Amino acid sequence: MTGQPATGETLGALEVVHLFDDAMPTGVTVSHGGRVFVCYPEWGDDVGFTVGEIRGGKAVAYPSQELNDNRSDDDAERLVSVQSVVVDPADRLWVLDTGSPMFRPTSPGGPKLVCVDLTTDTVVQTITFPADVALETTYLNDVRFDLRRGEAGAAFITDSADQGPNGIIVVDLATGESWRRLHEHPGTTALTPPDLRMVVEGQDFCERSEDGSTSPVTMGADGIAIAADGSRLYWCPLASRRWFSVAVDALLDRSLDDDAVAATVLDEGDKGSVGDGMETDDAGRLYVTDGEHDAIHRRLPDGTWETVVHDPRLLWPDTMSVAADGYLYVTANQLYRQARYRGGEDQRRRPYVLFRTPIDAGPVRLR
Repeated sequence: MTGQPATGETLGALEVVHLFDDAMPTGVTVSHGGRVFVCYPEWGDDVGFTVGEIRGGKAVAYPSQELNDNRSDDDAERLVSVQSVVVDPADRLWVLDTGSPMFRPTSPGGPKLVCVDLTTDTVVQTITFPADVALETTYLNDVRFDLRRGEAGAAFITDSADQGPNGIIVVDLATGESWRRLHEHPGTTALTPPDLRMVVEGQDFCERSEDGSTSPVTMGADGIAIAADGSRLYWCPLASRRWFSVAVDALLDRSLDDDAVAATVLDEGDKGSVGDGMETDDAGRLYVTDGEHDAIHRRLPDGTWETVVHDPRLLWPDTMSVAADGYLYVTANQLYRQARYRGGEDQRRRPYVLFRTPIDAGPVRLR
């Protein structure tokens, strides 16, 4: 008896929100009123604007084309190469600018955190970083906020640099002061072979030159999330299947040295796959992307895990955003198919996709 071969199961439901026919997106965030913002870092694609808003089915420069037209890599007044966009609990848009197109060395003015008032669509605060916080090698990757801390809240940023030290950057939003924590802590750094072998679509996920020589992916602290009660900050290196947390009180206490902060770090265990996205919701559930298996999982407050969605269209789920409409938004950008990982041949196939999935639609419990 003959028939069609068996295939893998699709779990959960994915809805297409937007298709990207041009540059590859990374970040996504959704305002309380449902406005959707995305970003495109300068990684080699023709990027017309590094931050956009999806309006009427099209992505348009946000908050203006002028703000997206930088004059140099260290332009403190305009956006250079944005890796992450996040709407905070006060419904303001924060833009995390790496200041590092094509992963070039940074200089003061380029790396910055920019706040946009969504009621007026204007920049209301720009925080730049001194050279001892945003190092020449620093790659500002993702950011989370707790507005309950201090006079105006605090921000926490991962430095995922693949050519220099990794760590967490802490920002006092009232003063703009910033400082590094967990600098080169083992939990912020990448794992490499033989301790980690990443496999995506049946191929080793590594940097591969045209001559066939390879080197490991060494991006460190990448995904980041904060507990609903603000007590713990979570993060994961891209090149690792483990994830970690640290006491937020310790990160903020300037009287503590890094060893004292490190003493509050917990190895949260194996999350089942490599991936660079993390998110939390108000119910205390923590979401992680699974780049090796086209999936998103979440850990419940009791420590058990569920699969939220598994779908072969979810080709490298990158950034997630839990929205007020009850959906989890996620970009799928085929990151691992870029030329640097495929022997100089760009194997990405447009369009890239922004999906969403309902987060309370009966996910499947992992055994």
